Amino acid sequence: MRKSNSPRLLDRRLLLITGSSLALTACGSLDKLIGPPDAPQIYALRPAAPAAQPSGSKVGWALAIQKPDAPGNLDSARIALSRSGNQLDYYANAAWPDRLPDLVQTALLAGFEASGRIDAVSRDDDALQSDYQLSTDLRDFEGRYATPNGAPEAAVTIIAHISDTKSRKILANLTVNLTEPASANSVDAVVQALNAALAKAVNQIVQWALALPPPAGPVPEPTAAVPARPPRAP
Repeated sequence: MRKSNSPRLLDRRLLLITGSSLALTACGSLDKLIGPPDAPQIYALRPAAPAAQPSGSKVGWALAIQKPDAPGNLDSARIALSRSGNQLDYYANAAWPDRLPDLVQTALLAGFEASGRIDAVSRDDDALQSDYQLSTDLRDFEGRYATPNGAPEAAVTIIAHISDTKSRKILANLTVNLTEPASANSVDAVVQALNAALAKAVNQIVQWALALPPPAGPVPEPTAAVPARPPRAP
């Protein structure tokens, strides 16, 4: 009859368990080794809306604001940065609450509403009747570093177009190119500078758009001449 090797098997299992425990202790607790990465810090993009201008005349036309177009590195919820003019990257563990084009569209809508000079303004997605459409291109929206360890500046470039809703003809263009220095080399400081630069950009776009003349009305159709009646005989 063969002898049982259970004591040896038990000793071997204890050694394996002890070794595994020591490895986990050396590398950190289990919850640090498995599972999803830490959630990023969410930063608000809420530029200060321009003050209402009661002295400006209120426009009677309606405006639809399209969602801005953006290149791939900006069409994201991540906060972009650039280094040495050629290197594009993102801040680690930092994000906007939504994709950047959606946030800029909301900022533009809030800017027109806060001006107090237009009653009929909406998102283009709402499919409401409008006279003009505002379309924008986001070219720059990032923390820009001149030196690796220095405080960056916020760079914002927005190209705006106003078009006639019916004809789709572009009536006016505006390029807004702004930089705002950050107070420190930190994500908090960069976000504050981006909010300040976007607030100035929105204010410029609002004032420019509201200075447009009202849309031309429909051209009246020519009426046929009515022949004069001959005078009645006395």
